Amino acid sequence: MPKCKITGKKPLVGYKVSHAHNKSKKVQQPNVQSKRVWDEAQGKFVKLKVSARAIRTIQKKGLHATLKDAKA
Repeated sequence: MPKCKITGKKPLVGYKVSHAHNKSKKVQQPNVQSKRVWDEAQGKFVKLKVSARAIRTIQKKGLHATLKDAKA
């Protein structure tokens, strides 16, 4: 089950409903990617499984600022 390490996004469960109103379960998976991110404090790359939204936020703010905002 994919889950983002920063935002905590995880799969959503719901029903797929046909025209005849037959229901069957479906799962929507988050867009989680395995990504190497540079960590300034340690001076090396860190491998994370993060969502596409988290990747964009890391590129904009940096890793430590993103982690700090996610904890708050």
